[in-house]
Amino acid sequence: MVRSTIIFGCGNEIMGDDGFGPAVVERLNSSSILPESVEAVDAGTGVREYLFDYLLSSEERPETIVILDAVDFPGKEPGEVFRIRPADIPAKKIHDFSLHQFPTVNLLLELEQHTGIRVIILAAQVEYIPEEIAPGLTPAMSAAVSRACEEIFRILSEQS
Repeated sequence: MVRSTIIFGCGNEIMGDDGFGPAVVERLNSSSILPESVEAVDAGTGVREYLFDYLLSSEERPETIVILDAVDFPGKEPGEVFRIRPADIPAKKIHDFSLHQFPTVNLLLELEQHTGIRVIILAAQVEYIPEEIAPGLTPAMSAAVSRACEEIFRILSEQS
């Protein structure tokens, strides 16, 4: 089946708020309310491999890719959910905005520019990322999971 949208949840569930992306994917998949043409994947910290494997092995590409991730942006409130387009990431932030250590910004920009795939980064502002293993989202980020699911459905309705 051709997928119109692929959602990749990025993050490390054992590192506090960094587990935001996988938590959203879990909620989306457990609710069984995603259309059949949409796939939500817990990419953990290996989204690069998922993107390359999926896009290189798939004969038909999705219309939209959504990347879910926890970020630390100045001026944002903990748990705030917001969209970012790859082209909108300030040049000075590209190195800070690692999306789990892969060349996300350049790769996602190229995907948009050369394939016509719409790329949306749906981010949530972290409250706390521990220095050592500490599973579990803060209350602010737990609330962000529901808001992100609502935003996913807004994104999906934009395609109709």
